[in-house]
Amino acid sequence: MPTPIHERSERLEARATRDQKALLKQAADIQGRSLSDFVVQAASDAAKKVVEEQQIIKLTKEEQEGFVKALLNPPKPGPRLRAAARRYQKAMGR
Repeated sequence: MPTPIHERSERLEARATRDQKALLKQAADIQGRSLSDFVVQAASDAAKKVVEEQQIIKLTKEEQEGFVKALLNPPKPGPRLRAAARRYQKAMGR
């Protein structure tokens, strides 16, 4: 199965100190990659991690237990929820 070709048509520019550039170049050389390829891949990996961390909900053990209890034994609807359900049903013609 052929490997998909990813067209790199967008340009990304960044300013770095001389030391930062030297470090990035050294790391790219170690991996046998171009500086540009190394920087783009490293930035992409870091961005994915940031996005994933934002999308994951982290709960303490107590919070996890409370969440499971609420799922398994949900509270009865209160007056505001019942009123909202009636408004919804009326709006939907039910």
